[in-house]
Amino acid sequence: MSDEVEPGFVRVRLDLSYDGRDFSGWAKQKQGQRTVQGEIESALRTVTRSQETYELTVAGRTDSGVHARGQVAHVDLPESVWAEHSDKLLRRLAGRLPHDVRVWKVAEAPAGFNARFAAVWRRYAYRVTDHPGGVDPLLRGHVLWHDWELDLDAMNAAAEGLVGEHDFAAYCKKREGATTIRTLQQLHWVRRDDGILEATVRADAFCHNMVRSLVGAMLFVGDGHRPVEWPAKVLAAGVRDSAVHVVRPHGLTLEEVGYPADELLAARSKEARNKRTLPGAGCC
Repeated sequence: MSDEVEPGFVRVRLDLSYDGRDFSGWAKQKQGQRTVQGEIESALRTVTRSQETYELTVAGRTDSGVHARGQVAHVDLPESVWAEHSDKLLRRLAGRLPHDVRVWKVAEAPAGFNARFAAVWRRYAYRVTDHPGGVDPLLRGHVLWHDWELDLDAMNAAAEGLVGEHDFAAYCKKREGATTIRTLQQLHWVRRDDGILEATVRADAFCHNMVRSLVGAMLFVGDGHRPVEWPAKVLAAGVRDSAVHVVRPHGLTLEEVGYPADELLAARSKEARNKRTLPGAGCC
């Protein structure tokens, strides 16, 4: 599959954010639920006065209820449409989009750019409070309340056993034909000055429910229900464990997507399409 743009079209990069509470995830749904992709594509069609819907490709397809601060997408627009609307597109989108989704930047993408396949990492944050009084009402849509006191050091010790390239089948909802091998580059917790615990989770890519499952396992360690070694043992078993709780989506935010230098974009896109196996594992 090539990342070359069709003749007569321009690839446009969009940087955006959204509050996921009232969305049924990023991707368009056949049932007609409200989605981020659907809202942006509809707005693009309206502000460019186009009969056709130009489909977006996104860096990370977030689930229902998950937020994004640093999401990236691309869309291929006819050259004539881009030439006519490029200088006014951002302001017009701001006037057309609902208040829970914003596009912050619209620019012609460099050669070889693909919002999904050219990305080298995605960074999420998960926020939780163990305050006995619950969650600040002003933060209730973005912070999970855990009603047991959490041991930050134990959670970070558990996280160390999960970092690296592994088969995360134990922490993912399996999808037909898709690999669950991922490289978890960073997994670390801090307690902020306001008492909220914040996990930084960065990987080359994530499989379905992976971050929320990892967080669920570490919360069980933090509140003393499981030993520090337990999340790594679950990982090594390689199968879904009913004891791993998938935490609620509202504490999760996609914070940032990383891309290589422009001259490496095409090579990265090609590499990302290769199905991965672990050393010693059978092919495909």
